[in-house]
Amino acid sequence: MEITANYKKSFIKAVILANKEICTYIDEKITLNDYEYTNINGFGGDNSLKIDLIFEEIFIKHLLEFGNIYSEECGFIDNSKKTTIIIDPLDGSNNFYSQIPYYGTSVALKIDEKIVAGFVTNLITKTIIYKAFEDDVKYYSLINMKEFTPLKTNKSKIAIFERAYKYPKICEKLYQNNIKFRTLGAVALSLSNTRDYEFVLFAGNIREFDVEAALYICSNLYIYRTKDYLFITKYKEKYDLFKEIINHF
Repeated sequence: MEITANYKKSFIKAVILANKEICTYIDEKITLNDYEYTNINGFGGDNSLKIDLIFEEIFIKHLLEFGNIYSEECGFIDNSKKTTIIIDPLDGSNNFYSQIPYYGTSVALKIDEKIVAGFVTNLITKTIIYKAFEDDVKYYSLINMKEFTPLKTNKSKIAIFERAYKYPKICEKLYQNNIKFRTLGAVALSLSNTRDYEFVLFAGNIREFDVEAALYICSNLYIYRTKDYLFITKYKEKYDLFKEIINHF
């Protein structure tokens, strides 16, 4: 499918505006009622918070015209389009519920079974990291409503291991290799910012909502993926080390 320059520009703008509306909702409209569970399992299998559904509706309002919707909460909305927008309206729901300041949103655009754009937003820093239509990775401030270049040291002593609590034997192996790591609790957010860490490892059930946007953002890094593990790093030696470690499991 051929996509026009206008479609590309309009889609990027729509994702930005959806995230801006979500930030405004958090700052100005949120209530204790939004923290309640609905006791309805979303399409992704988790018990949805009311805020999950509110954020999803905001995304649908802004993005429905651009293609089918495939969201962690509502599942698939078929618009008979060749484009599909994959959404996690609240990445790190448990962090949000527990008032741990690390959660965000994730949006990926798929055309003819190929991801062509990925956006992951940190709702605490109000920053979007995104890559769209083969362009470079960019950063966008939802406070100043413009692109910016973040200050980066390109050095890190820390890796991220999401869901480490379920894999004590892997944790032990990382410890034996003198690797310090943290579990932050928002998969898309951690994966998309792999460049800031030694590596990011995600283990367990790998769902499109969690990983597709981040995978596109990190497409020029070293990526190792199986049905149980997703490992991303900018360092070739860490990539080789992980492949050696994982062979023991």
